[in-house]
Amino acid sequence: MVEYKKIGEDVLIDRLARISRPELVEIGNHVGIDMGVYISVAAKIGDYIHIGPHVCIIGGCNAELIMEDFTGISAGSKLVVLGDDFTRGMTNPLVPTKYRNLIGGKIIMRRFSLVGVNSVVLPNIEMGEGSVLGANSLLLEDAEPWTIYAGSPAKPIKKRDSEKILKAAIDMGY
Repeated sequence: MVEYKKIGEDVLIDRLARISRPELVEIGNHVGIDMGVYISVAAKIGDYIHIGPHVCIIGGCNAELIMEDFTGISAGSKLVVLGDDFTRGMTNPLVPTKYRNLIGGKIIMRRFSLVGVNSVVLPNIEMGEGSVLGANSLLLEDAEPWTIYAGSPAKPIKKRDSEKILKAAIDMGY
């Protein structure tokens, strides 16, 4: 039996998902984690979360992903929470840390933020409340609240209207 740090109600984790350190993972209520998902980091996953199929969230036990309520990661996306700085040091997770230069350690997805299909988020990123990363995009810097980003590297392209979303959350008790 898998032992999570915390697990809520109405949680569906596909049998083909792999969470390598479940003792470092807290999962809220109404969460779906689809087939082919791989998570190797500590994680705090809020309520009403969906992680689509074949999502890869890497960085090891010293890295942390925070997904606040009503966030999501779409199919095929990659989140590199902790990784190697390719400009200094060796680059391989099997090389002793003293010979590597690691960057990152945390990715934060604030409420209502979303990562689109086949997108990549690099280390030390905070996605502001309601921000969206469009499909096939690469996020290299923090995303401003209620802003849609797209491209590689991702740039702001449009603002989101927060009114209806926030009202719905209030109606749901959030």
